[in-house]
Amino acid sequence: MLENETHTVRRSLADPDRGRTDWCRVRSLTDEDISAAVRDDPDAAPIMDESWFAVAARQLPAKKQLTMRLDQDVVDFFKSEGEGYQTRMNAVLRAYMEHVKRAR
Repeated sequence: MLENETHTVRRSLADPDRGRTDWCRVRSLTDEDISAAVRDDPDAAPIMDESWFAVAARQLPAKKQLTMRLDQDVVDFFKSEGEGYQTRMNAVLRAYMEHVKRAR
């Protein structure tokens, strides 16, 4: 047994009530109770209401067209996933870039 396996907590969808959560209390919460708890939580993000959406604007990063040489099987794979394959390829590259940036 590995050292960190002694601290592993296993959960199962078949047995969700294990643990220290008071599920009876959670299930009894009303929408008003939840709203009040969020409103009183200093760590909760501010509510985005209609006035926020009225001035919000979606901004996409600028795109740069370029020519790349990719392995044929890579291109075939992304194309086989359907329309938008270039967007998915960009998303994979972005995820890698952000991962590397966080690791620095």
